[in-house]
Amino acid sequence: MAAASFNVEAYSDALVVLGTAGVVVPLVQRWGINSVLGYLCAGAVLGPLGLGAFKGELPFLYWMTVVDAKNVAAIAELGVVFLLFVIGLELSYQRLQTMRRLVFGLGTLQVVLSTAAIGIVFALAGQGPTVSIVLGACLALSSTAIVIEVLASQRRLTTAAGRASFSVLLAQDLAVVPILLAISILGRGDDSGAVAGVVLAVATAVLAIGLIVLVGRLFLRPLFGLVSAFGMNDLFVAAILFVIVGTATAAGVAGLPMSLGAFVAGLLLAESEYRKAIEATIEPFKGLLLGMFFFTVGMNIDLRELVREPLLLVLAVIGFIALKSSVLVGLARLFQVPWPAAVETGLLLGPGGEFAFVGIGMASAVGLVGTETSSFTLAVTSLSMALIPFLAQIDRRLGSKFEKPKARDPEIAVEPKASKGHALVVGYGRVGQVVADMLERHKFPYIAIDSDATTIAEHRRRGHEVYYGDATNPAFLNSCGIEDAVGVVITIHSQDSIDAVVKAVRAIRPDIPVVARARDAEHARRLYLKGVTDAVPETIEASLQLSEATLVGLGVPTGLVIASIHEKRDEFRHELQKAANEAGLVTTRSIRPKAARRSS
Repeated sequence: MAAASFNVEAYSDALVVLGTAGVVVPLVQRWGINSVLGYLCAGAVLGPLGLGAFKGELPFLYWMTVVDAKNVAAIAELGVVFLLFVIGLELSYQRLQTMRRLVFGLGTLQVVLSTAAIGIVFALAGQGPTVSIVLGACLALSSTAIVIEVLASQRRLTTAAGRASFSVLLAQDLAVVPILLAISILGRGDDSGAVAGVVLAVATAVLAIGLIVLVGRLFLRPLFGLVSAFGMNDLFVAAILFVIVGTATAAGVAGLPMSLGAFVAGLLLAESEYRKAIEATIEPFKGLLLGMFFFTVGMNIDLRELVREPLLLVLAVIGFIALKSSVLVGLARLFQVPWPAAVETGLLLGPGGEFAFVGIGMASAVGLVGTETSSFTLAVTSLSMALIPFLAQIDRRLGSKFEKPKARDPEIAVEPKASKGHALVVGYGRVGQVVADMLERHKFPYIAIDSDATTIAEHRRRGHEVYYGDATNPAFLNSCGIEDAVGVVITIHSQDSIDAVVKAVRAIRPDIPVVARARDAEHARRLYLKGVTDAVPETIEASLQLSEATLVGLGVPTGLVIASIHEKRDEFRHELQKAANEAGLVTTRSIRPKAARRSS
């Protein structure tokens, strides 16, 4: 029997891409580098234009680099298709309706004016009208992946800058499809330049999209309804992949970008009852496929451009970000976005985006854009994207300079009254309010403090004894009478903030009982390390309450249930204290001070 042919080159290239996803990117994330940038840099370094160019002189690089970009071209195509499907899935009529003014007003104008402004620069540099418009349109788009990640990590998606940025990004995502379609149609043009060919291409595109929409509306919901009835997750995954690849293939057969079909499928499913289930199902491998896409995009970056004309490249990056940011800031102010948010939005969306690689790569493949122009433009785009995390820090500082100081609510200026024998409740959210209410019921004096000025002002008007301030500030703690307090209860949510408050309290009162909220058992151990008297892990308390409700519901006497729950809670506490003590990190506080027992 003849041995089956084995394409070593293709498998070695696939191993490089998978190895990057499994090894390289986790490492760069640990160093605080954005994963998208990690994939882009890895693709540039390990691709045929990077170290792969030296495999002839250094044979061992064969197994460490991508030898031929064609071997992973299918992965790149699937990544583009998947990315467009995810964007379509995240869009919906309701979301567009809510932000229609910013999406279709601010966002649309940004795409049009940025395309025009950047296109004029390319025209002045000697490029033709078609090339200038294509490059301008591709560079007018920003990085959805990086900008959204930066805003989410800083919890700023709901701020004015976050909403404005997200609205513009939505408009840009919608603009991707017509841009890709236009590049595809322009790439078909021949020397005759017959208008009939363009009209036929547009008619074919409209017919293909119409058929995809019609078939999708007729069969998508019944398909997922049938698959869901079996209750088998693997069938559900198969159905999702079938829809993505099927619609992409249908678009490809019609001569359209495959990603267009996937985008339409995502839009159709975004309005269905299966949207959340689809999002949850594709989440595990969404990052991997998109990462592979960004890796293959990075392979298009020619590192030689960085050293060929470094001064021109740096000036081009600065000029590009300045031009695009100026357009964004001006339009944001036109749509009454506050100055700080307008500046933040401009700098966040000023750099280029990942679709520049897709659009310019497609334009280069069909002969619209020259290789040298494409390589230089992609180098500018990649460098500008690498600056987004740094610009996110700069724009907040610049934005704050435009912000007018707000009148301070007199309620938050009230200082705590002198008190003795009281408890300090740090945090007056839902948990802190319950703790304060229980202290009131038992007629135990307390002072509640919080750093949210709006919350403080509202609750003080209701007559609650709560004050504004920073519980990590020793001076403020002293003003709250911590020297004469008998206990501290920390109810805030953030782990870092809890740790900081414990440290500040212990620096002043090493002896005072401290009861702290903890996220989980591991956080509780860390709090015992820092010297808390009791740490209350949310996960453990939830399981104890669930157990109590279950036992009582099953008919076990309430007294026995409560006693066993208390016993189990003590077991957990002793185990956590013992674990910290065995690590040699903290002395176990198995016997609580009298004040703590008296107030429990």
